[in-house]
Amino acid sequence: MILNLEVLPGTYVICRLAPGEPVPEWASGDLVSVTRTADELSIVCRDEDLPGDVQSEPGWRCLRIAGTLDFSLVGVIARITTILADAGLSACAISTFDTDYFLVRELERAVKALEEAGFSISAPKGT
Repeated sequence: MILNLEVLPGTYVICRLAPGEPVPEWASGDLVSVTRTADELSIVCRDEDLPGDVQSEPGWRCLRIAGTLDFSLVGVIARITTILADAGLSACAISTFDTDYFLVRELERAVKALEEAGFSISAPKGT
């Protein structure tokens, strides 16, 4: 199965807050992921939105599977993360109801590895 991926503009950050913290107002934008567990509140958002006093890992770029994925599809995340891992790249996957997103630190290497595996990569208009 070959899917089309889009490169999202900008850079992203993965943040960690205390588990009881409210979701902060700065956690906004076109792509925000908020995950709360008993141990932490994790937020993914644009780098530019983050205040300086938050524990974080900045400098991530984002690839999105274009279109809507059917829930019956199997192995989508495994296929993409295996390609990236084989290229020596770490990735953070985020799933939504419609599709999957992949955060990578080295966008050019990630795009090259995915294209060599047969994926089509494009940048959305305006980037």
